[in-house]
Order: sequence, then structure tokens, then C-alpha cells
Amino acid sequence: MRKWLPLFAACLGTLILLIDITIVNVALPAIAADLGTGLSGLQWVIDGYALALAALLLVSGSLADRLGAKPVYLAGLALFAVASLACGIAQSSAVLVASRVVQGVGGAAMLATTLSLLHLTYTGRDRGIAFGAWGAVAGAAAGIGVVLGGALTDLLSWRWIFFVNLPIAAVAIGLSAVVFAASPRRPGTGVDVPGMLAFAIAATALTYGIIRGGENGWTDTRALLTLGAGALAAVAFVVIEMRSAAAMFPLTLLRNREFTATLIAAAAFNFAAFASTPLLSLWLQQQLRLSPLQAGLAMLPLAVTAFLVSALYSRFLHGLAPKWTIGGGLLVIGVGSGLLTLIGSGSAWTAILPGFTVIGIGVGVMAPSLVSVGMAAVPPQQSGIAAGAVNTTRQLGLALGVAVLGTVFRGSAGSGHRIPLPQFVSGLDNAVGVAAGAGIVAAVLVFALFHRRARTPESTGSAVLVG
Repeated sequence: MRKWLPLFAACLGTLILLIDITIVNVALPAIAADLGTGLSGLQWVIDGYALALAALLLVSGSLADRLGAKPVYLAGLALFAVASLACGIAQSSAVLVASRVVQGVGGAAMLATTLSLLHLTYTGRDRGIAFGAWGAVAGAAAGIGVVLGGALTDLLSWRWIFFVNLPIAAVAIGLSAVVFAASPRRPGTGVDVPGMLAFAIAATALTYGIIRGGENGWTDTRALLTLGAGALAAVAFVVIEMRSAAAMFPLTLLRNREFTATLIAAAAFNFAAFASTPLLSLWLQQQLRLSPLQAGLAMLPLAVTAFLVSALYSRFLHGLAPKWTIGGGLLVIGVGSGLLTLIGSGSAWTAILPGFTVIGIGVGVMAPSLVSVGMAAVPPQQSGIAAGAVNTTRQLGLALGVAVLGTVFRGSAGSGHRIPLPQFVSGLDNAVGVAAGAGIVAAVLVFALFHRRARTPESTGSAVLVG
């Protein structure tokens, strides 16, 4: 059993960093009541974490190459634990959001290194078992998050959704320090700090501008200036990456249609499947008066369905062309989000079951192959960058999705702590309708971009994609 201790240590870190993406969803009403924050503040509790993950994931991978995966993983765990403590004792929404950003920095270091550590630790059949177990933990994290978040908030306090990370992180740090061997280093590996800063500024400014514009109107000076700054930062990022000798994201990869399709799908995946869950949590608790635990259990079918589809049918899905697993899965997610528009003023919590079940099917079809398809689309020497880019785009899709759907919701429902049920449902229906549209439109683009490619003698070694 000792040989599986490194796997256990890696899975512990993966579990807490991924759980913290969803664990806050069912605690949002309690956080709002305790800290006196509105919808925009709640959006940042989610987006602060997602943006930090997105901005630093690729750079964390570069640091791991330069310093070694083990020290970067340990540093990420320690930072994540300290930030979790700060989240738990926060007395204002500003401190909570800032602490969530720091959590995301630690999470990026952890997510960028766990698979590398497993790859270095195991070989042959053991490596396949380790990767499979890691994937199962990653897949189960969303479901564990909503139930655990509901139970802790219901029985103790919303603060315990962060305090629970501390003993788990302590065990992971102590175990990882002992069971992982020293990681190889590549001292000459550069770190694209200018690219990282430009990307982080662009993503944060665009997200803030969307939230600010939705809250104060699209003629608001600060919203317009921030959106303009975000656009300039995005242009700067492109210029930096074109000229950098150690680019965080080589833009030449976008010439590859399959890889571009995978990035579009990755962004739309989190946007269409998960960006509406904060609003649904507010509907379940503020409008239907469900407890946090009841709300978490009501939202569990999505994760359970996804896990079952992935576990039972992954071996059959593996042989399908990417346009069916990625494009088809995304289309199913879009349809499932569309079913959520059936929620009406007289609906019970069961109204989300058809939509969540269909979304879960799409997630179960799409999620297991998303990163591997992106890696297979590029030459082997760029597969690590491709995997990081796909994961980065997923988190960026979640952050922008939460901002956009919150803005759409506010445009119909208005703002305030006590929104009447008819207005709330109207805003919710509009928001999930936008999520559905994003999923369906992106699916059409993915189908159009994936195309038949034959193997040639000059092949770079990347996988052949048929369909």
C-alpha cells in the first residue's frame, strides 16, 4: 500500500482545490446575509478564485519546470491553507474576495503540478491506475463540493467550508514532503511574467467591467474605462506572446483548427454547464426557502449523472471522433441548460432535475476527453502547454460566464436583497437561456472546426483526428 501514498497525497490536494470551485455555491446566501453583500460581491467570491486559477496556471507550470514540481506543489498547498484560514475569518466581502484570489494562486500551483508528480512517480500499468484514480477524484469533486458545502453551512457555518481545508492541507503537506522524490529541474526554462501580467489584467478588467456595467448601467464611466483597459491588455498579451522567447501560450497553436475548437469548447463548457449554478442556488434558498444542505442535494444530480456516464461509457466514448464527444457533448449541455428555462414562479425544486440530468449527460460525455483531445491535436513537445491552455480556458469561461449571466439576471430581475419571485424567475430564465445559447453556438463552431485529417509521413506525431 505504501506505493500508493504519493497518489493519495496528490489526490488530497486536487480534491480541495477543485471542491473550492463549487463548495461556495450553496453557501452564497449565508455569506450575503452575514457580510451584507449583494450579487456583485457574491460573483467575485467565485470569480476571484477562478480568475487566479486561469491567470496563473500556465505560469505555475513554467515555474514547476524551473524549480521542480515538488517544491511548487508544497508551496501551493501551504498558500492555499493560509488563504483558506483567511477566508474563514473574513469579516468583510472585500477581505473574503482577496483571500479567494490568494486561494486561486495556491490552487494554480497545485493543479499545474499534480499530474507531473504522478507521471514522475509511477510507470507502466501503475501510472495508468494513478491517472485513472486522479481523474475519478477530479470528477467527483463537483458533487462532493455542493453537498459538503451545504452540510457545513447548515450544521456549523459558511466559514467551515474554508476551515475544512486546513486539516486536509496539513496531511497533504506532511505526506507530500516525504513520499515524493525530488523533481527534475530545467534551470534555463523561462517564465513569461509580462505575458502573465497582461493576461491577468485583461481577464480581471473584462470581468469587472461586465459586472460593473450590469450593476450600474452601460454608460457608467468606470465600467467603460475598465472594459477599455481590458481590451488594451488583451492586445498587449497578443503582442507579448508573439515576441516572447518563452511565451506562456504560443499563438501559433491557434493555427491548428482542432486545438482552436478544443479551446472554444473548454470555455463554453464551464459557461454553459456551471456558470448558472450560483443563481440557481440563490433561487433554491432565497425563493424556495430550502436549507443549504437541501439545496446542495437538489443540485447533486448533475454531478452524479456526469460521474455515472463517464464511468460506465468512457470506454465506448474513447473510440468516437472528437467532434462527437466534444461537439456532441457541448450540444447536449446547451439543450440541458435550455431545459432550465422551464422554471416558473410556481415551480418546486424538482424543476431543475430534467435540465441538470441532461447537462450531466453532456458533461459525462465531454469532460473525460477534453484535455486529451487538446493534447492530441498538437505535437508531443507542446502537449503540456496544450493541457494547461485547455484548463486555463475552462476557468476563464467560468469567470466570464458568472459575470455575464449575473449581468443578464440583474437586467431582468433588478438588484437588492429581496427580489420578488416573478422578477427573480424572469431573470433566472433569461440567464440560463443565454447559457444554453452559448453552449449550442459553441457546439456548432466545434463541429465546423473539427475536420478529417489523414496521417502523412511528415506527421508531427500528434494523434490523428477523424471525423
